[in-house]
Amino acid sequence: MMIRNIRWAFIVILLFWGVRVFSQSVTVDAKIDSLQILIGEQARIRLQVSFNAKQKAIFPIYTDTLIKGVDIVEIAKPDTQYLNNKERLLITQEYIITSFDSALYYIPPFCITVDNKIYKSKALALKVYSVPVDTLNPDHFFGPKTVFKAPFEWEDWWNMIIASLLLFPCLALLIYLIIRLSDNKPIIRKIKLEPKLPPHEIAMNEIEKIKGDKKLQLGRLKDYYTDLTDAVRNYIKNRFGFNALEMTSSEIINRLMEVTDKANDISGLKVLFQTADLVKFAKHNPGMNENDANLINAIQFINETKETIDDNSIIQPTEITVVEKRSLKVKVALILSIITLSVIILFVLIFIVRELYALLA
Repeated sequence: MMIRNIRWAFIVILLFWGVRVFSQSVTVDAKIDSLQILIGEQARIRLQVSFNAKQKAIFPIYTDTLIKGVDIVEIAKPDTQYLNNKERLLITQEYIITSFDSALYYIPPFCITVDNKIYKSKALALKVYSVPVDTLNPDHFFGPKTVFKAPFEWEDWWNMIIASLLLFPCLALLIYLIIRLSDNKPIIRKIKLEPKLPPHEIAMNEIEKIKGDKKLQLGRLKDYYTDLTDAVRNYIKNRFGFNALEMTSSEIINRLMEVTDKANDISGLKVLFQTADLVKFAKHNPGMNENDANLINAIQFINETKETIDDNSIIQPTEITVVEKRSLKVKVALILSIITLSVIILFVLIFIVRELYALLA
């Protein structure tokens, strides 16, 4: 019985050791998808290495040749997979190869270094055949064709034509800005100054506008009398020098009595102000005759109190000359515009040259 137990224990130890050894073993496998190809065709070699995740593997390094006569077209990026709960790694490396010489090639084993120990794959073979040629029918062979001239197509020139049309106005604008910047002469402007109208002319112009706006015909008496008295108040302010716009009707009359001795001239104005106050504050509705009389009172007051102006003292329109130097802000704007246009023109020229080279090459 004891011997039997010892035997079973020995078997369990062997199985455990075998699993452990297998889990730590390194396997290297290489396969080729096609053993035979024609000259210039391609074949794919798949190299797979399985090893413990804690180990470190180093793959062979190739440039453009696998062996003499077999060229490497492309080396794919390695594909890494974890196995057995991330205890093992499976790395797959693919090589795309080709050959331009017909022969039977022996591809030696791939050598993989894992923890400073070299492991080899099996060797591979590749048979490269030449393209069969029918030498019995030489008429089937065709020599190199002559060079054909590409037909002219407007579509190929549109981009360059548009760029050229854009180039000329940019050049013209650049030249203009450069001339503006180099010409540092002062800017001369002439300003015409119209003489200020005398107060009575300003007042009469306002009354002419009031007569033409037809507020009386529309029944807007309050607006009519407000405009009429405002025209008279502005005249008084400009003619006699006190702010009649901020004064009541009685205050204006009293002040006018102080500055002028023409009581008859003020009597008609007094009637105008009284009527205007009744219309604005008491909703008085005067008749047409009364409205005309008040308009005449305003005109008479202006004509009788206006300043007499000698024809020789009438101020004529004058013209003054203003000399201005170009400001720093304008100069900076001109410089920035010139730089921007220069960059645009440079890019357009480069584009045109490249298009010409592509079309004429």
